[in-house]
Amino acid sequence: MAKNDNRNYNYEPGTAGKRKEFDVILSFADTGSSIVDLGCGDGTLLDLLVKERGCRAAGIELSPSGVAVCQGKGLDVRTGRIDEPLPFADDQFDISICSVSIQMVMYPEVLLREMKRISKKIIISFPNFAFYRNRLQLLLDGSMPKHMLFGYNWYDTGHIHQLSIRDFEQLVARTGGLRIVSCAGHLAGNPLKKFLVRRHPNLFQNLPVCLLEKSC
Repeated sequence: MAKNDNRNYNYEPGTAGKRKEFDVILSFADTGSSIVDLGCGDGTLLDLLVKERGCRAAGIELSPSGVAVCQGKGLDVRTGRIDEPLPFADDQFDISICSVSIQMVMYPEVLLREMKRISKKIIISFPNFAFYRNRLQLLLDGSMPKHMLFGYNWYDTGHIHQLSIRDFEQLVARTGGLRIVSCAGHLAGNPLKKFLVRRHPNLFQNLPVCLLEKSC
């Protein structure tokens, strides 16, 4: 197995930091809301939600080292898969979050269905396969775009279900009972970049952060 391997997460205390999309996720979270983070890693996002939004937070993480780091921070996190029936009651949480993990699970449709069941709102972020740099690399080089894989190779990454914003919209439609309120992202940059992202998100949005609500 390659040393730089994205399939076997080994978290260590203090090694991870705040990612750019976390600000968007925080802006979607109401103060004091109850939140579950599915695939929460080392708990960096959960910790921010507790400290900056006063949220009542829980999490599920597959990696034992991630769970250990989370628990060391005093977070309520348990070990488990997120693409199977979850150990939570219907509408137990105000918001369920899955940040940059839906493309790594075996059954993303089960994950989305369970998120709909256990929460009133859903926040999902993922790398957009249809981002223009990915399209160009696939077209010109004929190889799997590394930009989409955060620099990893196709063979040593945990990304097993590549998707675009359009693909995600189709999954939401097939799931039923959900509507996409926003598919924003980190918009730092010049005005032209912001305009292009808003006008053509499936082409220019690298890492969308989608907010969904139940429609029925």
